[in-house]
Amino acid sequence: MLIDSHCHLEYEGLVEDQEGVLDRARSAGIRGFLNISTRRSEWERVVATAARHPDVWASVGIHPHEADQHADLGEGALLEATRHLKVIGIGETGLDYYYDKSDREVQQALFRTHIVVARKTGLPVIIHTRDAEADTLRILEEEMEKGAFPALIHCFTASAEFGRKVLGLGLSISISGIVTFKNAKDLQDVVATIPEDRILVETDSPFLAPVPHRGKSCQPAYTADTARFVADLRGIPVEQLGEATTRNFFNLFTKAAA
Repeated sequence: MLIDSHCHLEYEGLVEDQEGVLDRARSAGIRGFLNISTRRSEWERVVATAARHPDVWASVGIHPHEADQHADLGEGALLEATRHLKVIGIGETGLDYYYDKSDREVQQALFRTHIVVARKTGLPVIIHTRDAEADTLRILEEEMEKGAFPALIHCFTASAEFGRKVLGLGLSISISGIVTFKNAKDLQDVVATIPEDRILVETDSPFLAPVPHRGKSCQPAYTADTARFVADLRGIPVEQLGEATTRNFFNLFTKAAA
């Protein structure tokens, strides 16, 4: 049993055959899907898809790329959206200084808004961070001092030191198909050492298809390929990894478990 803890079922490459995508994933042993939003205009569709399927859940949030277009988004809008039964996470949010598609100060402010809502609701923050380790960590540390909140670093590709620090703050880490890439040796070394009770798996589909599917549009079914690779890295049976990552998903996303 595996759960794809981060996929974009409304994106081009998946939405055209959404039912087929989900059926193929279920046939591959994927038993749950967290459908992630990146802008406010997606929230209704993401939630509607989750409402149609008992094994699909939704998140509501603003990706850092979209921050400039949502600079005036307040806590109220996020809080209202989290009331839906199938909304179990806040995000994805965070910082992206690689593309710098939005002003960095606006990204940071929105990131903090998501954290405030996570603290108020108990729903985990789903964090995107790229080329922004120092500021991501600074904000997490500052906000943790105000009061603890659950959080997940999705599609982890950061340094081992960043990994150690976020684990020290109580966060969990989700691994995507990037770990299977030949040039991902440093990431592989980190993944081998993540505590068993803090690791999740994801696809980030339709992006980042793992080996042996590179070059294709990624699908939630490929969670199984990433899981097999991660299990081999850690020297454990894939069944053990599946049990651990599924348990970790429900321990983090407690609203899904309820």
